[in-house]
Amino acid sequence: MGMGKEKQAQEAKDAVFKRLYGVKPETFEKMKNILQKEFAKLHKAGGRPPKLTAAEKLTATLKYLREYRTMESIAADYGIAKSRICETIQWVEDTSAKDKTFKLPGKRVLRGEAPSIDYIMADVTESPITPPKNQKEWYSGKKKRHTIKTQVIIGRKSKKIRR
Repeated sequence: MGMGKEKQAQEAKDAVFKRLYGVKPETFEKMKNILQKEFAKLHKAGGRPPKLTAAEKLTATLKYLREYRTMESIAADYGIAKSRICETIQWVEDTSAKDKTFKLPGKRVLRGEAPSIDYIMADVTESPITPPKNQKEWYSGKKKRHTIKTQVIIGRKSKKIRR
């Protein structure tokens, strides 16, 4: 009976971890191991000790990506400069991309699924118009004037343009 409670507690911890960082603890560990190998290569010659460990760099990057926090805010948490956080995020992203363990599928994968798409819609432009009687419907806050939106829908099979 005690084992069931322990499993529930661990699953709750895992769920909280995923909500905080956006990845499962196992994924975090895999990412951390990849970064630690590269980190060790960079710092094997010695020199000045780094401000952040590989795990801290990963945590800072995940916070940035997950929470949309500013680099200044994250830098304040770690007591370092914003530029160091910027370098950290770039290093984590570049190192992760080089390893290819967490590679995302490319454009060709999406092209392979094209038969399931019947229509393609494109939001083309906003064209200015003279102010109509019902001005609220036609006023574009983005353009700061009255406009009409032009959208194009193209049928995949017929190749006809619909407006």
